[in-house]
Amino acid sequence: MSNLIEIRWHGRGGQGAKTASLLLADAAFNTGKYIQGFPEYGPERMGAPITAYNRISDTPITVHSNIYEPDYVVVVDDTLLECVPVTEGLKESGAIVINTTKSPDYLKNILKGYSGSIYTIDARKISTKALGKYFPNTPMLAAIVKVSGIMSDEALLEDMKGSFKHKFAKKPEVIEGNMKALELSLKEVQKIQ
Repeated sequence: MSNLIEIRWHGRGGQGAKTASLLLADAAFNTGKYIQGFPEYGPERMGAPITAYNRISDTPITVHSNIYEPDYVVVVDDTLLECVPVTEGLKESGAIVINTTKSPDYLKNILKGYSGSIYTIDARKISTKALGKYFPNTPMLAAIVKVSGIMSDEALLEDMKGSFKHKFAKKPEVIEGNMKALELSLKEVQKIQ
């Protein structure tokens, strides 16, 4: 499975990391990929650290375990950088995508020598602008798609439009804001030097 992409998500309960991993799995499936999207369950409570995973491939996936050597890591809450070993097992050829406004120097220091690519996005600013509230999962979903190249921007936007219509059938007023958050995030994710 040389075309297998593995992603590990780190967030806090209530931030939508699990939901974002499942939305990514659905979107990748709808582009013809084989997928897995699943959380690691522990003491589930609001604000507690959580982990979720994705496997995406052009061929059937035969492994069914947690992901220990991901190609990509998504950090939905930058406070986790200080208490969770987010780069553990992360391939140097991969990348980490962090929701943060912290300086590149701080990030390089806190990531303890990780020499792969580091990307940042201000999901708070984007979601507040697009949705009027802080929901980091939609911007982080777009950011990991942009960084990983799992699918084109257009394929993501088209799939998510349909997904949001279904997910928010009883709250259609939030669809436009979520689409705007995706579009802004695709443009605003940045690689730090």
